Amino acid sequence: MERRRYRSKLERRQIVEETFQPGASVARVALAHEINANQLFHWRKLYREGRLEAEQTAGKLVPVRVSDATSKLSASRRDTRPATAGTIDIELSGARVRIEGAADPDCVRAVLEGLIR
Repeated sequence: MERRRYRSKLERRQIVEETFQPGASVARVALAHEINANQLFHWRKLYREGRLEAEQTAGKLVPVRVSDATSKLSASRRDTRPATAGTIDIELSGARVRIEGAADPDCVRAVLEGLIR
């Protein structure tokens, strides 16, 4: 009796992405990977729903550089108010975000994820 083969989400995702190549056939891709075509159609459905994300993508790191905010801002863009302790300026993908006061980590994460896209 043959044992079932476990395929990680990353492997399933790669197999599904093969079916999106020009001229690819779901039946041929399934045969090449020794899986049932119906199983591959199910994986395609999961893929479209965003449920085949790799396990290690729970969090993404972005490069961060700490600098003196007052020296980076030109006089025309500088705020007239003095910066309070707990001010975060983020410039990424052509957008600038300023967070003042206590920053909720989930809110900062959501902002960064939005800017990365």
